[in-house]
Amino acid sequence: MLKSMSQSVKTDAGFVRGLNLFDSTMVVIGCMIGSGIFIVSADMSRLIGSPGWMLMAWVVTGVLTIAAALSYGELASMMPEAGGMYVYLREAFSPLWGFLYGWTFFTVIQTGTIAAVAVAFARFTSILFPPVSETRYLIHPVHISSRYALSLSTAQLAAIGVIVLLTWTNSRGLEYGKIVQNLFTSAKTVALAALIVAGLFLGWNATAVKANFGHFFTLGSFDASRGVAAASAFGLVVALSVAQSGSLFSADSWHDISIVAGEVRNPRRNVPLAMVLGTAAVIGLYLLANVAYLVVLPLPAIQHAPSDRVATAMLQAIFPGYGPTLMAAAIMVSTFGCVNSLVLAGARAYYAMARDGLFFRRAGVLNPARVPGWALMVQGVWAAALVLPRTFDPATGAYGNLYSNLLDYVMSAALLFYILTIAGVIRLRRTKPEAERPYRVMGYPFVPALYIAGAAVVLVMLFAYRPSTTWPGLIIVVLGAVVYLPLKRKP
Repeated sequence: MLKSMSQSVKTDAGFVRGLNLFDSTMVVIGCMIGSGIFIVSADMSRLIGSPGWMLMAWVVTGVLTIAAALSYGELASMMPEAGGMYVYLREAFSPLWGFLYGWTFFTVIQTGTIAAVAVAFARFTSILFPPVSETRYLIHPVHISSRYALSLSTAQLAAIGVIVLLTWTNSRGLEYGKIVQNLFTSAKTVALAALIVAGLFLGWNATAVKANFGHFFTLGSFDASRGVAAASAFGLVVALSVAQSGSLFSADSWHDISIVAGEVRNPRRNVPLAMVLGTAAVIGLYLLANVAYLVVLPLPAIQHAPSDRVATAMLQAIFPGYGPTLMAAAIMVSTFGCVNSLVLAGARAYYAMARDGLFFRRAGVLNPARVPGWALMVQGVWAAALVLPRTFDPATGAYGNLYSNLLDYVMSAALLFYILTIAGVIRLRRTKPEAERPYRVMGYPFVPALYIAGAAVVLVMLFAYRPSTTWPGLIIVVLGAVVYLPLKRKP
């Protein structure tokens, strides 16, 4: 039986409502800006092969993300409590759908992203402090199969250290997490803005501008090895859709403020407004960052930036010899703040699940600092554990990170949950028309329908052209259904 909205709101009585509109917007921005914007444009430009259409891929991401934020705002105003999407899916469809999201959120989406961003912090730390390195092992790779191993390098140790530190500070109370959040989010927003200004005003390259903007919407050539054919109109749709896996990931986690709604002042107003303000600000910065790349670097230089570090290549062109150092410092600030946002938000979802008997019971209890300390600890332990497994390519002898594969696998599942959640706006309009809605999505039903249609196209293309990294995501979700059955039977 579904829990009523009025009953579920009561579960947040122990939280401190200490986040105002500015703090809430900082959470949105902090969760969204990590390391992706500095890297993913390289792969996107290889997929699409056109500067104009590469920029349009970011426009598509912006339209979808803002449409989603506008739609989520209605759900957030209806259910201003801890839990976010878990609660929305539970109320709109059933506890099963809420659990499946929460299961995927815990096993991969949130914890895998925490691990990924923490390792990105460590990788860029190695530029400033070489002893932190992915090849300097404290425990050399121990193979558990021909393609998988466990190891502990100094970079992995640094990543785990960041996770432990930020888990601890957030367990000390909301005020600690908020201070770290506001400080580092402000710093990384300024750093990204400075990067854009440097590109547009100091790095203007007439040769790159002529090459990129003189053939702005020229379609790329067919690339059979990557499974896309941007040379045709249909191939362009495929390439734009597949490229969304990079840009949508870079703009993801914008909804995490809804998970901490139980700690937001005047949440019916501030949570929807923070989502819209935060997503609009970040998307604007992302578009300008890509314009900056295009006015400094010719498209081939973007496509083949060393290790896909496009922003580093741009700064190297503007400040020869100093680019890697400047970019490393900026990304360290960005990723540190991002990990803090993700750690702060994630534990509140497990708290809501535990209150419904669908997670470890102790995760549903607040500690003396009035935050879900045990949920924070469990999240931190699992995120740290995801840093340790490594993938191995026998052909090259190179090691990768397992969480990178997991994030690829689950991107399609995440899109599915987003589509379902926004469909929940329409469903709840019909099933609970009397529910209080202080904010109603603008342009209803066209804005929710726009997101559902656009995300569905991307999802279909990913399943068709990236089956190896999409179907496994559904397997993770199905495993959640298996776990749910015994939990459901508990009294």
